[in-house]
Formats: sequence, structure tokens, C-alpha cells
Amino acid sequence: MPLPHPHELAALGAVFCLYRVHAGSELDGWSQAVRVNSDSALDSDGLCESLQFFDRDDQCCWRLYLLPDTDFLAWERLLAGLPAQRRPEAGLGIRERLWRRVARHLGGPVWRANVLRFHAPPAGPGFAGQSLLAASLPRLSTCGADVGRRIVRREGIDDAGLIDDCCCRQAANRAMLAQGQDDAAQAVGFNTRHWA
Repeated sequence: MPLPHPHELAALGAVFCLYRVHAGSELDGWSQAVRVNSDSALDSDGLCESLQFFDRDDQCCWRLYLLPDTDFLAWERLLAGLPAQRRPEAGLGIRERLWRRVARHLGGPVWRANVLRFHAPPAGPGFAGQSLLAASLPRLSTCGADVGRRIVRREGIDDAGLIDDCCCRQAANRAMLAQGQDDAAQAVGFNTRHWA
């Protein structure tokens, strides 16, 4: 199954992105990914839907989560062509599921998080035959920020302050808007990938 095209990711609007700590930027997981699955989990906080991207070693390297701010129809169109992840934990009791979650947090890769909006800028000179993916920092609704905090809590991530729309984040957003959308996308991260 091919990876989504950057235009499909750009159509999503704001999403919650998890990426490995050792990755250089939020978009490095995208550049390492070779396949993607959809995933959904129901817990005490409600339904949580995500796209899970895997690298050549079949390790999850990038995760995108649905937010209330995400374009739901674009999300559904993207999911329609993706396989669902099989959850080996589905038949396990609550105690076993909790132990497995703790083990993942203790021994698994450490994740960082950010709220992103993707862009598919046109390929410039020297990038013929390539599609580009860039990202900027969107502003979240109150409901979107609440869902983001739930994801952070559920995943055991320490970056809880990134969701709060503090004066620093507002200033960063204003500065990026002043520089223009292309410059703003480069401020967060910029990767390229060949597309046939």
C-alpha cells in the first residue's frame, strides 16, 4: 500500500503528530516511512483514531491523530484506502493491557508531539519529479486542545505545554504568518520524497 500523497495530508488540516525523540524534526518520520495503517482505540476518554507509519524495520516511526480541528471528510477519504491495524491486545483482560501499556512506555521509543498543519508546496527547480511535504503550527480550538491533552496523557508524553495556546506559541504563529506560508513551513521542518 503506497503512502498518502502530500496533498492528501495537506487536506487534513490540523492533526496531532507524534514523532520519535531521536528524529531531527517532526517530518523525519515521514521521510523514513514505507507503509501506513489506520488505528482506532476506545478507552475511558472515548474513541481515538490515528494513522501509524512504519519504517523499513517495521517499527512505528510517525503517528498522526484525528482532532476535532481535522477535516473529517479528508480523514475518512484517506482512511478508506488503508488497512486497519490488527490489535493483539483486543482479547486480553484489562490488567494485561495495562501492563503492556506500562512496558511500552518504559522500554519503547520515546515520543515527542506537536500540532501540525501540512502543506504540499510546488516542487521548485532541482526538485523535478518530487513532491514536497512541509508543515506549520496551526491554532487549535478549545475542543481540539482538550483532545490533544488527552492524547499526550494517554501516550505518557511530557510535552503537555505544547498544546496550551500561551503567549510564546501565539507569538511564534504571528511571526510565521508574517514571514509567509512557505517560510513558516520551513521553520517547523521540511522533507522531500520521490513520487512516481
